[in-house]
Amino acid sequence: MHRPIITLRAPEPSDAEDFFALHSAPNVMAQTQTLPHFSRARAAAMLANKPDALQVIAAEVDGHLVGVCTLYLGEGRRRHAGDLGIMVRDDYAGQGIGDALLSGMTDLAENWLGLSRIELDVFCDNQVAIHLYKKHGFVIEGTQRAWALRDGTYADAYLMARVRVGPSHA
Repeated sequence: MHRPIITLRAPEPSDAEDFFALHSAPNVMAQTQTLPHFSRARAAAMLANKPDALQVIAAEVDGHLVGVCTLYLGEGRRRHAGDLGIMVRDDYAGQGIGDALLSGMTDLAENWLGLSRIELDVFCDNQVAIHLYKKHGFVIEGTQRAWALRDGTYADAYLMARVRVGPSHA
């Protein structure tokens, strides 16, 4: 399979149309907390008004944003942790976009932000994502029952985390 040339970068307000397409993708809606009927106005507002506690890396292929990885930074006694989310447009799945985004975000989190814990939630039936997370050192820490409503049914999710143990965490 042809692997595209992936550029990781910060998203820009000019990416609003691609960001809208990403959030509107059926698999993104099915596997994330994105709600149907995501609007172009909301996409533009999210890109223009990013909170300080949010880090975002975008994946660009052929001039288009095709994926994003987000990291919400913890506060107070959770300053060492971040909550990760990832989305890849359906038509770019299986082409290394998620792998590149996850590599970029874990590097940023651990080597630039000094985080020692990155955590995420993933639906238990999303085996492709679970495999990717395990490849990057995430482990399942627990199961969250009836975690989110998805297509009229409550679905379980795993809590997964990647913990970098350093001298102060031994």
